[in-house]
Amino acid sequence: MSYTQILTEVRDRTLLITLNRPERLNAWTPTMSGELVDAIETADADASIGAVVVTGAGRGFCAGADIGDTFGAQLDGDAAAAAPRRTRDWVELLRSTKPIVAAVNGAAVGVGLTMILPADRIIASTAARLSLRFVKMGLVPELASSHFVPARVGFGAASDLMLSGRIIGADEALAIRLVDEVVAPDALVERALAVAGEYGENPARQLRWIKELLGQNLAENDMAAVQRRELDRLQEAYRSPEHAEAVASFLASRKG
Repeated sequence: MSYTQILTEVRDRTLLITLNRPERLNAWTPTMSGELVDAIETADADASIGAVVVTGAGRGFCAGADIGDTFGAQLDGDAAAAAPRRTRDWVELLRSTKPIVAAVNGAAVGVGLTMILPADRIIASTAARLSLRFVKMGLVPELASSHFVPARVGFGAASDLMLSGRIIGADEALAIRLVDEVVAPDALVERALAVAGEYGENPARQLRWIKELLGQNLAENDMAAVQRRELDRLQEAYRSPEHAEAVASFLASRKG
């Protein structure tokens, strides 16, 4: 598939995806969504790729949905204007594939923020500005953000961000744990690639299982159910060639 609104580049074993509408601060469109899904699915099926980094071109990461291309057209009667071109569930995709690291280089607003909340790590530059501004547009948050935001920052901070629609800087986002790390702008992509590369060095199957367990058990109150899921995957892991290889390598190193 050829892309018109994203760029892709392989760095070592990591796929770097760059949202590429800098003249619109990389505002989200259904076309961009479809291209992102395709790029991530392609990387997930490629054994030579260990992880994925997503960042933005220019001054912004993603300044929300393109109001003219989505909401304006929707109000004019195009019911499909805001619908992604692909039917794959975005949250399910990010939580079931190889590790995903978001490198937030500038404004991440509305869907520009909610789209990365299910990522495995969010690294922001000091220039980042983040907002859940749905209420300012007469809307409510989406992409399971009413789950992921409280999971990241707690109920009180999530309420404040969603009810106010205010914009916060990178330092405040780090303080409340909306993002996981803040670095200088010129270090952002390299840091994200380093983190993603470290994740991607681990066995792909076990990485998926860990992501699956985190997603299933995050809001689970039944500790017996939590442990059953873990034990089921643990039994599969015990039988995997990756586990056998790791044990053999450890024993060999002890003998040496």
